[in-house]
Amino acid sequence: MNRLGLVLSLMPVSAGLADAAPPVRSAQPPSAWKQPFERLGVRDPRVLAAVEAVPRDAFLEPEQRRFAWEDRPLPIGYGQTTSQPSLIAFTLQAAKPGPSCRALEVGTGCGYQTALLAKLCPHVYSIDIVEPLAERAKKNLEKLGITTAHVKAGDGYLGWPDAAPFDVIIVAAGASRVPQPLLEQLAVGGRLVIPVGDSPDDLSLDVLTKQKNGSVTTERLFPVRFVPLTGSHAERDRADSGWR
Repeated sequence: MNRLGLVLSLMPVSAGLADAAPPVRSAQPPSAWKQPFERLGVRDPRVLAAVEAVPRDAFLEPEQRRFAWEDRPLPIGYGQTTSQPSLIAFTLQAAKPGPSCRALEVGTGCGYQTALLAKLCPHVYSIDIVEPLAERAKKNLEKLGITTAHVKAGDGYLGWPDAAPFDVIIVAAGASRVPQPLLEQLAVGGRLVIPVGDSPDDLSLDVLTKQKNGSVTTERLFPVRFVPLTGSHAERDRADSGWR
């Protein structure tokens, strides 16, 4: 998944094309691209520098690359989209990744957010439930020389136990409840950012922080819309909670 009364539509990223193309960023004045970020309250200089450094067009289909600087979701194939950069940046800012953190991303998609995370964290682990999409994201990242992001296919609901604990966990799909495995893999002081709610149309972007005593505090940021987290475990949760 808005803020201050805004509601932004978000589709979790799920695919990208392996073919990279020359950046098309010169099509928009450098001063213009930051405006949506400022309106959303994205001010972290590290996050803004990552957005400026990572060519979004390298993760888009050829016919979409001319829109790379536009702050809107764009189709990336397989019926999926990559979210507007300002919302991705807001999510990263809310996660507060430190220069030595370990991060887990649930929903690799085309790998664009993964690449941004890799600019902010030295250890990034990302999972996509659809194997061909995970492989495509790997190729996108490799073409940009990003070697610190590890991508695999699997059910992100279960996290990545072998790489835990994580200082940052970001989930790019709506859930009826926070997956317990992710809470267990969150480090003390770590932050988990996830859209949670009663239905795909009634979600809020929440930030959960694990305290020293193991308890978790929740900060509710703003309403968002996401497609549901998939997989048997997430589907069971939705059935148990009576998602509409």
